[in-house]
Amino acid sequence: MSSKPLGQYKLWFVAGSQELYGEEVLATVAADAREIAAALDQSAALPVAVVLRDVPTGAEAIRRLCLEANADDDCVGLILWMHTFSPAKMWIAGLSLLDKPLLHLHTQFHRALPWAQIDMNYMNTHQSAHGDREFGFLETRMRLARKTVVGHWQDERTLSRIGDWARAACGWHEAGRLTVARFGDNMRDVAVTEGDKVEAQLRLRFSVDGYGVGDLVEVMDAVAQQEVAALLEEYEDSYEMAPELLAGGERRESLEVAARIEAGLREFLTAGGFGAFTDTFEDLHGLRQLPGIAVQRLMADGFGFAGEGDWKTAALVRIVKLMATGLDGGTSFMEDYTYDLGGEVPLVLGSHMLEVCPSIAGARPRCEIHPLSIGAREDPVRLVFDAAPGPAFMFSMLDMGERFRLLAAEVDVISPPHELPKLPVARAVWKPKPDFATAAEAWLLAGGPHHSVFSAALGTEVLTDFAQIASLELLLIDERTRIRDFANEVRWNQAYHRLAGGL
Repeated sequence: MSSKPLGQYKLWFVAGSQELYGEEVLATVAADAREIAAALDQSAALPVAVVLRDVPTGAEAIRRLCLEANADDDCVGLILWMHTFSPAKMWIAGLSLLDKPLLHLHTQFHRALPWAQIDMNYMNTHQSAHGDREFGFLETRMRLARKTVVGHWQDERTLSRIGDWARAACGWHEAGRLTVARFGDNMRDVAVTEGDKVEAQLRLRFSVDGYGVGDLVEVMDAVAQQEVAALLEEYEDSYEMAPELLAGGERRESLEVAARIEAGLREFLTAGGFGAFTDTFEDLHGLRQLPGIAVQRLMADGFGFAGEGDWKTAALVRIVKLMATGLDGGTSFMEDYTYDLGGEVPLVLGSHMLEVCPSIAGARPRCEIHPLSIGAREDPVRLVFDAAPGPAFMFSMLDMGERFRLLAAEVDVISPPHELPKLPVARAVWKPKPDFATAAEAWLLAGGPHHSVFSAALGTEVLTDFAQIASLELLLIDERTRIRDFANEVRWNQAYHRLAGGL
């Protein structure tokens, strides 16, 4: 069992060369590649296993290598490095077939040159500066989507960047296997949560399957009472409990209903192989409560979720959670709700009706029950907490018609400046970057949705790598954002993607 957080996945490490230099040089190439691959595999910066492949020296070997990578379900990508000069035309056939993410590592085996010992044999053997330029030309000529990392293979920054890309490659692997269960349809008359599910599967690989809420209720009703009892015990061990929800309390039955909903949802999703799901308060037939604590706990266990039938955000929550595996900080479904414009620095109060993941909590959540003035059902049980202070990002995905756009915004989460005694939901308070007005205007210019993925675990490098792998447009709002430049970027992107879509 691998100790790496995503150790079930593998990256293949491949060093390029050719027959011209003879067996002795090829043996050196193989030995050096073995040492680099082992170092990458042992590095804590890389969340996946790294597997060394034989040095290919001809077009047929490269073609077979790429086909084998495509067929290996555990391989999430290839790291390619040209140890010597490797004539790039022999890579064309294989790379034309490759369907896995590609990272071009521009490094060399020795950090420093042995100046007094350099001879032509050394130059021929250690000419990555030569070979990688040949290979980089071909990648560009073939218009290959790839990440290029430059730096010595033992440098922390090099390893960190490879690790970020590895997480993105795992996210793309997950997208290709992800199915979203959709209970009911979108919230009626809402535009941004709609989208083309067929186009999403063609471009992003995940699928979305619709189910009636009655299908879930059937599973929920069949849950054994001992399973409900076990969940009640787990709630009491894990959270601060409102007295009325404890055994003998006047609202204990509501907690039992919430536990049955969780057990039924978990059974439905697990049995169906779903990694994410949506629901909507406009379609709760057969459910006594809008799922609250059930959704929160399922998200904490890695499932993606979004409300009001927002399947795009539900899928993105799952993908971001997978990419963040093993990192500090949590990831949750989130919504910009309201602003505080009365202080020196404007603030955003983010929340949702019930469904915010406790992985972002700053302290032990409290399990409470309160009315919900929407959905026309019984009072739902939910976990109440404040998000932990610190840096975080908001990620959203929207359907632009001819393409999908990823939007990311950098924020600083703070403790709420005042108590919120009458707001019994989980929430986060943050300061947008570079400032409130610029961030909000840029978000609106980009068509940003009200739903988003809140992550205190991932930064933009991983999302940038994911967007590159998935051929997605990405817009970033951060400390350097200026509205004039951002508006121009939106316009230029529009032109580029329309032209590229027609080529």
